[in-house]
Amino acid sequence: MEHGKTTTIKLILGLQGITSGKVTINGFDIERQFTKAISKVGAIIENPDLYMYLTGYENLKLVANMYPKISKERIMEVVKQVKLENRIHDKVSKYSLGMRQRLGVAQAIFHKPNLLILDEPTNGLDPEGIKEMRDLLKELAQKENMAIFISSHNLAELETLCNKVCIIQNGKVIENSSIDQMKKASQSHYKIVVDHTDKLKDYLAYPMEIKNSQEIEVDVTREQVPEVVKVLVKQNVKVYEVQEVQMSLEDAFLKRTGGNKID
Repeated sequence: MEHGKTTTIKLILGLQGITSGKVTINGFDIERQFTKAISKVGAIIENPDLYMYLTGYENLKLVANMYPKISKERIMEVVKQVKLENRIHDKVSKYSLGMRQRLGVAQAIFHKPNLLILDEPTNGLDPEGIKEMRDLLKELAQKENMAIFISSHNLAELETLCNKVCIIQNGKVIENSSIDQMKKASQSHYKIVVDHTDKLKDYLAYPMEIKNSQEIEVDVTREQVPEVVKVLVKQNVKVYEVQEVQMSLEDAFLKRTGGNKID
């Protein structure tokens, strides 16, 4: 079953008809100026297309032949970038899933794109494969000045990789900001250390969780914190510490979407 994320990528790449709105890449309309729009884009949708009975090098050579002036030196330069130089002459059938994914990235960056689009690039990878892919993508972004657009359901992984996030829910963009901005906007969780937690729920009218006999977590905004402390002190509760609880991208996502399923 195809979800909204993959459909969005296909729309961006001009692989699916657009019923309303438009897509522009580097200032070019994907429908009216397809060749120019797509010329500096590399992409892998779902899994890379590889011939398992050929070697990694032979797979790359087939793709290189589709581009003008891709030299043997450029092929080996890309092989080195994806760290497959020691296995490039082995058959792809002997590659791990992570190696196949990196070979797919190599195919997508022959022409030095300024935009790389990836659909679930770490899906199914083991921890070592995930780290290798993460390191590769960070290197491409930093050293090649390449923008990388990633579709993924793995929010923890996105948090370590990306600096901006876009959330689509029911066909509409409900968030498009930096990860830090999203987490900060959703932040409303504070840990408060007190001398006791007896009957706090009787007079503290805020969503809260009693963690233990001396610690509570309260769901309030930064501006509401002084009022919470004031209420506690008025009830002769000693307040020892107030600390903002750092929110993960997953926490911010669930709060932003109301815990509902997205596309």
